[in-house]
Amino acid sequence: MMSAVDDNRNAASAALRQRFGRMGGRLGPSLGGFWAWWTEALASWLPARVRALFGLARERLLLQHDGDSLRLTLERGDTATVVGQVPWASEPGTDDPLAPLLAQRVADLPRWLLLPASAGLRRRLTLPAAAADRLRDVVAFEIDRQTPFAAADVQYDARVLERRGDQLDVELVVVPRAAVAAALAALVPLDATLAGVDVIAGDGRALGINLLADAQRRRRSDPWATWNRVFALVALIAFGLGLWQILDNRRRVADEFEQEANARARQARAVALEKRQLVDLVEGMRFLQEARAGRPTAVEVMDELARRLPDNTYLEKLSIEDDRLLLIGQSSEASALVAKLEGSKLWKAPALTGALQADPRSRRDRFTLSADLAVTGAAAKQQGAGDAPNNPL
Repeated sequence: MMSAVDDNRNAASAALRQRFGRMGGRLGPSLGGFWAWWTEALASWLPARVRALFGLARERLLLQHDGDSLRLTLERGDTATVVGQVPWASEPGTDDPLAPLLAQRVADLPRWLLLPASAGLRRRLTLPAAAADRLRDVVAFEIDRQTPFAAADVQYDARVLERRGDQLDVELVVVPRAAVAAALAALVPLDATLAGVDVIAGDGRALGINLLADAQRRRRSDPWATWNRVFALVALIAFGLGLWQILDNRRRVADEFEQEANARARQARAVALEKRQLVDLVEGMRFLQEARAGRPTAVEVMDELARRLPDNTYLEKLSIEDDRLLLIGQSSEASALVAKLEGSKLWKAPALTGALQADPRSRRDRFTLSADLAVTGAAAKQQGAGDAPNNPL
């Protein structure tokens, strides 16, 4: 019958290993474990006094029977300091006898009973990495196989020694229930104040396990827990309001910058328009001056005509329209006027327009003579542009 029981246990253990082995590659540490690891990692950068001041240091008060006395040890992180050793006798029904002997801060620390190393049995196991999330439940299947005790007869716990890829090196610690009950009975009335039961390791330090059942563990409520939640909520709201205020300030600054940029753009456009108008005005005045400088004046034309026309010639009309010079008059030498007017720098191509008409009263010939004024520079360009035919292509 024992063989059948062992076979069933082995089959259950193999199925459990296979199940967690398949999940090992997919499951990681739980959120609570990650949060504890992360906070401890951050707190480790702070000095010990600062961690103790803000309650970030892992502190507990260890109680250990030493003959007829009780040894009190303050464990803070990786260091342990003996607080004192007091005579002890179990007295049921009395109040906490340690409260008057300890400082308030030490008295309020979690209290742990420390059992001797000989009280427990330790076994090293190799489990899938996925078993870390429910390590205590997993090792419960190994108690019957790894120890001479049944799971119902012991108080047990396990701790992770090392992680190797998808495997865990775990140490199982079991203590008979009778030994734990006797140790708790010898600690009355302090047994009701315990947060856990630990075992001494080979180096004299605590293993860091908890053999006490969940229902027996005393969890001290933090009086600042509610206030901490309120402060955290207020900080979160303040942080959100701060982000909203920053965003609103950025938007307002962006709107003001856009309005200022639009105003500067309008000013720039107005300045550019005024500059263009000024440039056009200056260029127009310069063009007019160049055109005037390249065109002979009426006084120059009349002076030149007075010097070239013979004395027996007088003009009835002298007209200058654009670059065209028109002379209408009478002369006794009308046929020779073209030759007299040629060679002037003020005009060119003089020619008679129409036939000469004899005037019997004055005995002179009436003539009509035209010529092109000699223009240069801008005036010539203007004339060429004005005379150019419109080409629709």
